[in-house]
Amino acid sequence: QVHLVESGGGSVQAGGSLRLSCLASGRIFSINRMGWYRQAPGKRRESVARITNFGNTNYTDSVKGRFTISRDNAKNTVYLQMNSLKPEDTAVYYCNLYSLREYWGQGTQVTVSS
Repeated sequence: QVHLVESGGGSVQAGGSLRLSCLASGRIFSINRMGWYRQAPGKRRESVARITNFGNTNYTDSVKGRFTISRDNAKNTVYLQMNSLKPEDTAVYYCNLYSLREYWGQGTQVTVSS
């Protein structure tokens, strides 16, 4: 079993920054993909950023140039540095790991006020 624990959410004003962290534990294969998804009230969950164990990254268009995903394979941790935050970034952010199957964290709230 794999467990994902997120941290780093909170409330900021527009233009501010937050850094999310996600620690994965359990039986994790070396070849995997980790990422961040978000879900705003009344909307579907969407992919924000993803990174493979080789360091290949993918971002949704709305966060390109503002968010940076990174990972520390030795610590099984993925990070999301979020800069220039906008009110529309407000959502619950979920950590995701894909390795033979998908695993999800419990989510952390990010609130951006105007």
